[in-house]
Amino acid sequence: MSAFDWPALQRAGLNGLNLRPEDFWALTPRELQVMLGAEARPALGRSGLQALMQAYPDGAGLPETDGGYNGSGRSEHADGSRATA
Repeated sequence: MSAFDWPALQRAGLNGLNLRPEDFWALTPRELQVMLGAEARPALGRSGLQALMQAYPDGAGLPETDGGYNGSGRSEHADGSRATA
């Protein structure tokens, strides 16, 4: 991953685009790139999503858990005590 040139991006956003600092920092890097004239990329398609899901499966490397759900509509903590709403 390449490093961002934050001083140059801040100058471009704050001076070139006349953004307020809070608006600049609320942008994603991709949104800033588009505002600065970068070509828009196509949205992630089904095959791209499938490739990401295969490369980074949910819960990979995590211990097995039921998330604290006991089937009664209430959650329990690991020690057996009930969560309160």
